[in-house]
Amino acid sequence: MDAATEQAIDGLFAPLDSLRGAGPALARQLARVTGGREVVDLLWHLPESVTDRRWRPTIRELQPGRIATLSGIISRVTPPAHARQPWRAVIDDGTGECSLTFFAKWQARSLKPGASIVISGRTEEFAGRPVITNPDYLLPGNDLSAIPTLDSVWPLTAGLFTNQIRRMIRQAITLIPDNLPEWYPEQVIAQTQWPDFRTALLWLHFPGDFPHVEDWEKQRSLARTRLAADEIMADQIALQRARAALRALPGRLILGNGEMCAEALRRFGHAPTEAQSWVIAEINHDIGSGHRMTRLLQGDVGSGKTLVALMAMLKVAESGAQAAIMAPTEILARQHFATFTRLSPVPVAFLSGSVRGKARKETLAAIADGSAKLIIGTHALVQENVVFHDLALAIVDEQHRFGVAQRLELTAKGMSPHMLVMTATPIPRTLLLTRWGQLQVSRLDSRPAGRKPVKTSLHNLETLEKITEAIARAIARGGRVFWVCPLVAESEELDVAAAEERHKALQERFGALVGLAHGQQDVAEREENLEAFVKGDTRILVATTVIEVGVDVPSATVMIIEHAERFGLAQLHQLRGRVGRGSEASFCLLLHENNLSATARSRLKLLRDSDDGFRIADEDFRNRGAGDLTGKRQAGEPGFRIASYADMDHLLPQIRKIIDFLKHSKTQEGYGDIVHPLLRFFGKEKSETAFEAS
Repeated sequence: MDAATEQAIDGLFAPLDSLRGAGPALARQLARVTGGREVVDLLWHLPESVTDRRWRPTIRELQPGRIATLSGIISRVTPPAHARQPWRAVIDDGTGECSLTFFAKWQARSLKPGASIVISGRTEEFAGRPVITNPDYLLPGNDLSAIPTLDSVWPLTAGLFTNQIRRMIRQAITLIPDNLPEWYPEQVIAQTQWPDFRTALLWLHFPGDFPHVEDWEKQRSLARTRLAADEIMADQIALQRARAALRALPGRLILGNGEMCAEALRRFGHAPTEAQSWVIAEINHDIGSGHRMTRLLQGDVGSGKTLVALMAMLKVAESGAQAAIMAPTEILARQHFATFTRLSPVPVAFLSGSVRGKARKETLAAIADGSAKLIIGTHALVQENVVFHDLALAIVDEQHRFGVAQRLELTAKGMSPHMLVMTATPIPRTLLLTRWGQLQVSRLDSRPAGRKPVKTSLHNLETLEKITEAIARAIARGGRVFWVCPLVAESEELDVAAAEERHKALQERFGALVGLAHGQQDVAEREENLEAFVKGDTRILVATTVIEVGVDVPSATVMIIEHAERFGLAQLHQLRGRVGRGSEASFCLLLHENNLSATARSRLKLLRDSDDGFRIADEDFRNRGAGDLTGKRQAGEPGFRIASYADMDHLLPQIRKIIDFLKHSKTQEGYGDIVHPLLRFFGKEKSETAFEAS
């Protein structure tokens, strides 16, 4: 790419006030509405709609309900009798008369009997005569070309007018050089009929500029698809570069002798499932390769992720280094600690906010001097005063409960430690990264022997009395029941179940057999109530989502979720996983309102029909969005200005092939010349650093 082209592109990254006619005040308004401070941000401030003003009839031809653009002579003007009344005028073009009604005083000032005007607006009919109320355009003269045929409607802000933003966007597009290199191969352009980058932007912003306006919707569709492909391609190239940079980082070489792992399996008393054995082998290969591991372990609750984590951590301990696992709640962390202590041939350290005084000092000292090889903890592990002697493996359990920054803080405790993240339901962000090949993925897709799938069913809240009777029968058979509510206490704003009220109602029926657990309780009280349920002193536990992870009660066979439509799919899947952990048949009852929306009903039916975490996460991904691929947001729109998830599904395979073709058909320098402006236009030229942070 020559210096002149590079210089021209540089103009797009100048401040907004560098544009002609864009003073400081206008530049501030443009920045507010576009969300950026550079000229290039105007390119992506696309119209939210286009108004078709091509119909230019005589007054005699006017039809109610259609937008018309016409010219004529003002025959009379009637000012309002009161300030709140509209101005009225009549326009005559020789074929008939049309009434105008409007409130804008500034428009009225330009109207004088005998003056020529052009107007555009939606026609209505009143008392048998055509009327245009609040015309979109009312201009002096008789030049119909002064009103655009296809009128783009851009989002605006207070004090910013359409003609201003139209003028600024036109000026910004002229800065795109005519000789901008095309990053798609010729055969792709011929096959797709995509316009070039500059033309695509013109078609989207100013569709009426082109001669074949009868095909304007098709043109805009092609233009939008082209730019969506551009954006996906820019993100793909940035991610590939980031991945290469990440893989280039040296990883810890972990080579254990297998003795500790063998002893743990002996204590476990069961052979790992085929899926567990395969995943353990994958992890051992990764940490023994000399390259840094970044792996996602996905497995439904009860599939054996904890054993896999222990095997990986013991392999690290065999090599003399340290491994840590961070859990989102103390309940889950203590559950891991109990399991690891029972199975591990080496001592296990535990750290949480409740560990204080002498015990905390001793634990911190053991972590710092390296005598503690296996460390289990909560968010306390990432506190500044926690210093690891030689952290070589960082594991994050139920990773959807942590933010990116917290995961980073844990890995920052070591020198390029390997990373393993575990979840029963991948969050959309993680699902997207795995789809795009940025995480290595292991799946535990089989259940331990003897476990049965949970039968899920949908029930109207009106059947609550029948469900209570069924609960009584389950308790009589020795079963235990989780009853989850979306709120702790009654709300005046939300007419949904509250845990305290449900607890009170069930106590009236079942007495002391009903316990209560929610996040607003004192920690000690909540732990005591959970322990009572685990021991069987209580048989029904009314709770909020505090029991989503970390509560392991194999004898619990029924999960009731009240107002299930108010929970996320991933959350419902996790809650369902609290039952079905033993050999008895288990059930999950999703209670819902009678008048469910079609979307809510579809979501609940998906959960009823599937226990596949990836399929459920995929639906969650489409509903919530996936966060920013090269940033830190974990949900919502992925930082894309053009592309949608449907575009990704449709275009991604083709884009990957195009990138591979360009890499092999161009020299390194030629490839760089082609993709450099593409990365700049979409803000991806520096995304390697951002992706490393994710």
